Amino acid sequence: MHELSLMANLLRRIEAVTEEQDGARLCSVKIKLGALSHISPEHLRDHFLIAVCGTAAEGAELVIEASVDPADPRAQEIWLESLTFAE
Repeated sequence: MHELSLMANLLRRIEAVTEEQDGARLCSVKIKLGALSHISPEHLRDHFLIAVCGTAAEGAELVIEASVDPADPRAQEIWLESLTFAE
């Protein structure tokens, strides 16, 4: 259940930014995992690939960067680092 809310939140942010791009094709999604986010990059990837079916993010490359610093102020978070669009 936790993963579903994570994916829904990420997709809302991705779709909001994508709508601002006037139809440009989304090429890549970069996500950062905090050291204490309690999800592995592999597990996140699996859930992401299922969640994006039928959305603007379907087919986009997923890049996941995992932090190893538990002292980072965002250590418990998963955040959208950047999106890349075709020109």
